[in-house]
Amino acid sequence: MREVQTLVVAEGEDGVRLDRWFKRRWPHLNHIHIQKLTRSGQIRVDGGRAKPETRLSTGNEIRVPPLPDAPAEGEKEHLSDRDAAFAKSLVLYEDDEVLALNKPSGLAVQGGTKTTRHVDRLLSAWGEGMDRPRLVHRLDRDTSGVLVLGKSPGAAAKLAGAFAKRRARKTYWAIVAGNPKPSEGVIELHLAKKGIGDREMIVPTDPKDPDGDPAHTEYVTLARASNRAAWMALRPHTGRTHQLRAHMLAIGHAIVGDPKYGNAASDALAGNLKLQLHARRLTLPHPTSGTLVIEAPLSVEMKAGFEHFGFDEQEADPEPFEEKGGWKR
Repeated sequence: MREVQTLVVAEGEDGVRLDRWFKRRWPHLNHIHIQKLTRSGQIRVDGGRAKPETRLSTGNEIRVPPLPDAPAEGEKEHLSDRDAAFAKSLVLYEDDEVLALNKPSGLAVQGGTKTTRHVDRLLSAWGEGMDRPRLVHRLDRDTSGVLVLGKSPGAAAKLAGAFAKRRARKTYWAIVAGNPKPSEGVIELHLAKKGIGDREMIVPTDPKDPDGDPAHTEYVTLARASNRAAWMALRPHTGRTHQLRAHMLAIGHAIVGDPKYGNAASDALAGNLKLQLHARRLTLPHPTSGTLVIEAPLSVEMKAGFEHFGFDEQEADPEPFEEKGGWKR
């Protein structure tokens, strides 16, 4: 496409992210390309600059700059039968509108410069164009567990809206260093991306920091391994990047096996263990009717942690936050 266009957001796309809106129409565009176009102001919403994560509303006018053409059919890299079978093996739940996968630890949700195998690419197992499921939220590369997608633009918009309006209840399991005191509560710390040494990290910041965003995490201790470690249920009420990992480090109880947000105590406990963080359960409204409750079995990495510390998943309340009525704001 070599000319500038102005397209209008349809009713069924209300609430969808700007980057996903582009990916639906031009699947060959990668996330980095869309970021560059928004950062340079070539993509605009109602005449103004926007970010890739901007939520669109019905009737928004999108400025679409000249885009590279999609590769010819013969030039496309087709998904191998092996990768397609692997993608299908991850399915936890599927109907005409919703797909839920059990994302393994180590598999990125989206690609980048050095990432060629990721969930977004594996979605070709369901088809291309309108048949291709759409991402509505993300998990960190090393976090395992429930990942939900929409199988139509309308379903994806409604699911994304549930996350944006905090109607999706997420329960993560984590093993952390030490025993948090009190044993349950809410962490309320603004977070911002900052340069720490030679890398960027998400760190607590002053509420007045213009680069910071409010972040809230509810937590409950499910079991303890003496004073060494605790098995936690974590519920993020906001969706900041690396929120759970940064919050647990901030209160002095870093997640075991975390290579980026660990501390001396968690590093000493980790040994050969990988990141002990798992998206265990997700409850959210179905796009058409009713409520979806999806649970992911423990990953290989989390099973190793449970065995190491002597935790038994059968002892957990599936909804440890419900008896307390949940966090209110």
